[in-house]
Amino acid sequence: MKLWKKLSVVTVTVLSAATFASGAAIIYRSVQYNQNETMESGRQRLASTAYAVSRELEYAPLEGFGKAAKNAYVNYLLKKYGADKYILIENGAVICNETPFELVNPGDGRWNQKEGCSIIQKRGEQYILIVGTKVPADGNDFSLLLVQDISGLYRDMREQIYFGLMIWAGASFGAVILIFLLTTGILRPLRELQKAAQDISGGELGRRADVRTRDEIGIMAKAFNGMAERIEDQVTELSVMSERRRQMLGSLTHELKTPMTSIIGYSDTLLHVKLKKEQQERALWHIRDECGRLERLSSKLMSLMGLYDNDSIFMEETSMEELFERVARLEEHHLKQKNIKLEVSCSMENKRVDRDLFESLLINLIDNGAKASSEGDTIFLTGFENKVTVEDKGCGIPEDEIARVTEAFYMVDKARSRRAGGCGLGLALCSEIAQLHGARLSIESRLGEGTKVSVVWKE
Repeated sequence: MKLWKKLSVVTVTVLSAATFASGAAIIYRSVQYNQNETMESGRQRLASTAYAVSRELEYAPLEGFGKAAKNAYVNYLLKKYGADKYILIENGAVICNETPFELVNPGDGRWNQKEGCSIIQKRGEQYILIVGTKVPADGNDFSLLLVQDISGLYRDMREQIYFGLMIWAGASFGAVILIFLLTTGILRPLRELQKAAQDISGGELGRRADVRTRDEIGIMAKAFNGMAERIEDQVTELSVMSERRRQMLGSLTHELKTPMTSIIGYSDTLLHVKLKKEQQERALWHIRDECGRLERLSSKLMSLMGLYDNDSIFMEETSMEELFERVARLEEHHLKQKNIKLEVSCSMENKRVDRDLFESLLINLIDNGAKASSEGDTIFLTGFENKVTVEDKGCGIPEDEIARVTEAFYMVDKARSRRAGGCGLGLALCSEIAQLHGARLSIESRLGEGTKVSVVWKE
């Protein structure tokens, strides 16, 4: 059963039970009150009549009357006060009864009590009120009974009960409709949440729950929308990362073909063709160079992919001046072989960086500068305020290709890059490292004038 149905059924059941119980209690109390009032009214009326009759009997010479004269006088006396409602009893026997009812047990001691007695008897469809009391007359044992048909009172009470039940049924029916409408309105935001959840699970990640209430459902909808935004961001991030990895692996497959083809070709030649020793050595050196390029390619690829899962990154307060000096020592032999100088200048304060990653970033930038430079050129490594810059005076990059040089495997001059042992992953790796340090990679270059690559921290 749906929630709105459960709420409606429970609410209507509780409300109907409460109203029925309270209505029944009110009707029962009303019936009791009417009965008591009717009986009390009968007792008061009987008491006044009994007093009047007793006064009449005290002054009447009943001892001197014969039976017929006595009965005639008593009948006259009762008619005077309403004979159709009274029964007079003397010594346990009815001596006067002008009512349409017959008293079954006139000698019942209840009717001979001074304080009086009242009962209600049901006879068929009739309800009879009987009120009896002793008539205070000296020397005589009289009892007076008031007998009255009060069926009309019970008809009125039944009509009230039926009318109350009709009102209760109508009110219950109206309550059912009203509760259904109210419950439907109250639960409408939940249906909107359900629809939003279904749409999101169906792929509509931009879907949000349109709920503006300020109650608990509105708070839940706000939390739901926040969760949906977070999920969308994470899915988008994962999609971008997956696409980048897919492109990178595709490019890697393409890049592996050239050195692998060269290695296979030279190895086949060595296996099947008789070559001079000098030619054999040249082929072996070529295979060695290609294997070295494959090793560098796979190493840089693993480094770049490892940056996407950066649980092992360790940031610590680092002296940038010491870091620059260490990078200069690491690059000294490599640059010396190419007859390229490195000038280092640092006036930066300490930074929170991962030493290994930032060393890799600087070494990659210096290696790129060395590949673009000629013998005798100078590469400048400077650090000032929130910027680290590596500048060379080499061949430069065409303006329309600057935006693409940080893509994995993209190379401006593929022939020159391969001759220099490049694979197109250097700047992509540098860009990822810079982002992990809360910085960005800025590239300025002019053809024939050189390139300036800067790592700039956000202020």
